[in-house]
Amino acid sequence: MSGLALEELSAIAAIYCGQEECQVLRVSEAEGISFRIQTSVEGPLGTDVLLKLLFHLPSSYPSSLPNISVDSEQLTRTQCMAVRGRLLEEAKRHFSQPMVHELILWIQQNLKHIIEPAETSVCCQKSTLSTCTAEDAAVWTILLHLDHMRAKGKYVKTVEKWCSDLNLTGRLMFMGKMILILLQGERKNIKEYLILHKTSKVDVDSSGKKCKEKMISVLSETKVQAEHRRFQEFQVKEYSTLDELQNEFKVAGLAELFSEFVLDRLK
Repeated sequence: MSGLALEELSAIAAIYCGQEECQVLRVSEAEGISFRIQTSVEGPLGTDVLLKLLFHLPSSYPSSLPNISVDSEQLTRTQCMAVRGRLLEEAKRHFSQPMVHELILWIQQNLKHIIEPAETSVCCQKSTLSTCTAEDAAVWTILLHLDHMRAKGKYVKTVEKWCSDLNLTGRLMFMGKMILILLQGERKNIKEYLILHKTSKVDVDSSGKKCKEKMISVLSETKVQAEHRRFQEFQVKEYSTLDELQNEFKVAGLAELFSEFVLDRLK
């Protein structure tokens, strides 16, 4: 087993020293070294994708290439295979040199270019046999409630970017401590938005560490009727009075949502 491989493993373990970031599975003179790296990487639409990279360094490494496996709950099997293929291609450029850290840095910088935004859609994926229905293409309205925002500036910019990328209109509404997100757009895009919001690290916890949104709730999801007016853009707004907020719902023909969900939370 190469001394270079042991030195590299030691360096990587020191860099990825967080909980579950680096897990050494095997160190064997005959069979080489196996370890798993778990890292959060920026993917399409600014999302955070949790990658699990399994490296096996044979006893002849770095004179022979490592074997690499890629796994992620947020990517399809086809996408994981594509990432693995690109990593192996990149590994050839570093042949005969310690390369694992370089490969990790490379995928952190390039994942969003490998996995195109369209490939992450939950609807119309080439890797599935399902097709988009007319219902998915219809315009829907969804009303979401957030419990809090600690990193408000970053959080708001992330929501704005998602809505722009997914062609969603509506409002991010603040009134006192109440936070609501009202979105309108094709149902398949709304579904994609919900996946992004529930799987990405959009906020920080009480210690300032990035965290996923666990306190989001769907209050209503309805198909927009032809006679109802749609929002023309997505805006972030703060309201000082109940009448201002209520009028926003009325303009979009959503007075029933206001009466059923909003008033109850302001009591």
